[in-house]
Amino acid sequence: MDPKVGRMASSLLAFLLLLDGGMFSPSSPPTGLLEKVFQYIDLHQDEFVQTLKEWVAVESDSVQPVLRLRRELLRMTDLAADRLRNLGAHVDLVDAGFQQLPDGQSLPIPPIILAALGNDPKKPTVCFYGHLDVQPARREDGWVTDPHTLTEVDGKLYGRGTTDNKGPVLAWINAVSTFRALDEDLPVNVKFVIEGMEEAGSLALEELVQKEKAGFFSSVDYIVISDNLWVSRRTPALTWGTRGNSYFMVEVKCRDQDFHSGTFGGILNEPMADLVALLGSLVDSSGRILIPGIYDHVAPVTEEEKRTYEAIDLDLEEYRNSSQVKKFLFDTKEELLMHLWRYPSLSIHGIEGAFHEPGAKTVIPGRVIGKFSIRLVPHMNMSVVEKQVKQHLDYIFSKRNSSNQMTVSMTLGLHPWVANIRDNQYLAAKRAIKTVFGTEPDMIRDGSTIPIARIFQDTIQKSVMMLPLGAVDDGEHSQKEKINRWNYIEGSKLFAAFFLEMAKLH
Repeated sequence: MDPKVGRMASSLLAFLLLLDGGMFSPSSPPTGLLEKVFQYIDLHQDEFVQTLKEWVAVESDSVQPVLRLRRELLRMTDLAADRLRNLGAHVDLVDAGFQQLPDGQSLPIPPIILAALGNDPKKPTVCFYGHLDVQPARREDGWVTDPHTLTEVDGKLYGRGTTDNKGPVLAWINAVSTFRALDEDLPVNVKFVIEGMEEAGSLALEELVQKEKAGFFSSVDYIVISDNLWVSRRTPALTWGTRGNSYFMVEVKCRDQDFHSGTFGGILNEPMADLVALLGSLVDSSGRILIPGIYDHVAPVTEEEKRTYEAIDLDLEEYRNSSQVKKFLFDTKEELLMHLWRYPSLSIHGIEGAFHEPGAKTVIPGRVIGKFSIRLVPHMNMSVVEKQVKQHLDYIFSKRNSSNQMTVSMTLGLHPWVANIRDNQYLAAKRAIKTVFGTEPDMIRDGSTIPIARIFQDTIQKSVMMLPLGAVDDGEHSQKEKINRWNYIEGSKLFAAFFLEMAKLH
């Protein structure tokens, strides 16, 4: 059998299995232009997968500050820019300068892509944000397949960056290219903001958004971000809120050198004992934060909001099994989701300066640093939270009567983001999801922090929406990262349908 025919047969079989499993049951078949668009995407899906394979092969790791990897990032940026130019887009590669490293070296920051296609004043202008960089990945870290070789197994496309975020970026491009290939007019003006440093903190991006507020972004009506996941393997979602984050360091110091426990154990206040007591005072076994006043400014939950949690498609047993967690702190879907998305949480991340290698070492660390963060929700005030944390740790430390020195600092502060789900683009996205997937989307929030959403919203003052494509089990950042072929191809259709719905509503 011809390999291409074989792949098409496999794709058809997978499609029929999805129909049989209820994952894809559109309420009515698309007609007219949309039908042509969907047929084109189905017929050319192997080409779209091949392009994703070429992109995954580029080791565009922004986390490790290595010149070789920065060159890969620059190559990835050029690949994306060329693809946009081939669509007829006007592309600017904006110089982002250099990243200064602690050792005095500097590395180039890949340029940020600003691209535009169409400037018809009668059409809405929709701007898509995505990123091309990925987390580090090596075969020896536990990958079953080479992380930079796209590998398809049972309809799952494994590889670093498939779901975070190269797949969604390409799905948007696939939608645009389909209209171009059919020689059809794009229903909307399209703009792209694509960066290469998201995994390393989006260096230079906020400055660019501020600078281009009256330029590139002045004509933008709506902003779409596809850099998160569904909460289900079956039901698509729209994301309308994320938590913020305050990251803290608490240092306890006796001296810069470590001690021998046989020589000094029992005659001094050990920094590690102080730090363990401090960290243990932050949260109890039920997950409740113990810092006084921390919940005072959390926005009250409305009845309308409660109903959105009830409607979300989440099988708790399946979620628990896929997470490999024996028992969660909460027994109902609503409680679990609200504590993931709606309430603040405190997580302890690690201790710097402590002995952590295999084996036994009888050392007393002379200086240790504990690291923890608080996920923030509306309407918590970041400066108030910082003050509450410092006051609490000062009080706990004073009760120990330790001779050591304690220093607390907040090293990162990111605000939560909430959107207006009554905006036109949320309505357009709901309609597009109904057309492509035959179901209403889960209206979800995200427990993590995606700073660019709040930056866009505050700076440009336009509607921001998160439209995820990936399933809950895609494993972004893990050793099994994948995107389902179905999600990738149907996601390309979703963006095309969204363009048409957006044009109708504008």
